Amino acid sequence: MRRKPIELAAVATAAVPGLTPTAVSSAPDDPADFDSALLLDSEGKQWRVRSPRHAEASTRLETEFMVLRAFAPGIRAELPFLMPTVAGTVRQGALSTFVYSHLAGTTRSVEELTAGPEALAKEIGAALAAIHDLPRTLVSNADLPSYTPNEFRQRRLNELDQAATTGKIPPVLLRRWEHALEDVSLWRFNPCVVHGDLHEDNILVEGNRVTAVTGWTDLRIGDPADDMAWLVASNEQGFVDAVLSHYTSGRRDAPDAHLLRRAALSAEFALAQYLVKGLAAGNESMIGEAEEMLASLAEDIAEHGGQPISVEPLPQAVPAVHVEPVPQAAPAGAGAVPSVHVTPIPAEQPATADASGPAKNGEAGQAANAGGETTPHDPPAADDTSTAAITIVDAKSH
Repeated sequence: MRRKPIELAAVATAAVPGLTPTAVSSAPDDPADFDSALLLDSEGKQWRVRSPRHAEASTRLETEFMVLRAFAPGIRAELPFLMPTVAGTVRQGALSTFVYSHLAGTTRSVEELTAGPEALAKEIGAALAAIHDLPRTLVSNADLPSYTPNEFRQRRLNELDQAATTGKIPPVLLRRWEHALEDVSLWRFNPCVVHGDLHEDNILVEGNRVTAVTGWTDLRIGDPADDMAWLVASNEQGFVDAVLSHYTSGRRDAPDAHLLRRAALSAEFALAQYLVKGLAAGNESMIGEAEEMLASLAEDIAEHGGQPISVEPLPQAVPAVHVEPVPQAAPAGAGAVPSVHVTPIPAEQPATADASGPAKNGEAGQAANAGGETTPHDPPAADDTSTAAITIVDAKSH
């Protein structure tokens, strides 16, 4: 059951002793997983409450709590943005609700971000570069997931198989995604620290500056393209190119050539993941929304081709056999026209009856063995299985 902001405020007072909310408002979040609210206390200080809607979401918040504790003050000081700080937590049954101290800035829609100036693109690119350049030990010491390129690709293939079993993924998308996942050249990248859940609701902006990054529930070592998916999905290529330029100049390691292709694949495949998630939760609203988005994407790709995601072009399906129409029926009285025309093998000519025949045949066989050829007049060998003399035209109708 979804919790109202006023209910979250009551939970927050139990998590943070002395907290007395004077104003409450809803906050953007993933509606399938969390209920959120912004609180204002009597001293004018703001707080954010996040309450999980199911056990898996609660586990993610607990993981984030562990992640945030792993960010030592020295690491935080080097980042160009602020990170959340947990002020308190309260457990209710199997679920844990967390209260965070306020971070300056507000969320903006994708349209607002991509319509922003070059300065904002630079800020987003710098934030992405800083995340991907975090020390890998930060993830390994916290015992968080780590994937090699091949492990990550295999994981996606397994997810694709799971999505395919639903029977709700348009065939054109299944074929497109499978081809990209089997295109090995696409998956040559250097794994790095990845936020894992980066999108517009987890980026706080003030003016043209990124003030904070939130939502650290899926930190891992993996494909940096995953953090670019939300940008590529905007279809604002000018803004994407500007972010990528500043991201590239800010990274210690140069990004691979196919970063945006995998980002586009990740953005498309997120719809299949959303569908599977809705089916697992039995959420008809999510399922219907996912099916509509998948159908729209399939139509767009069928009509316009979609964004390039594979290095190797997708093979076009062609018929395996060339088919010709059956001729019109012959007039009455004429012989029936067969649907398959067969030219018989010519009858073998009898050997010349002279005494030297066997000897000449033996000499001809030796000459063929020596020269590798026989004359056009040589009769076929007894064990010749060639069908060169048969002409078959497959019959078919349109």
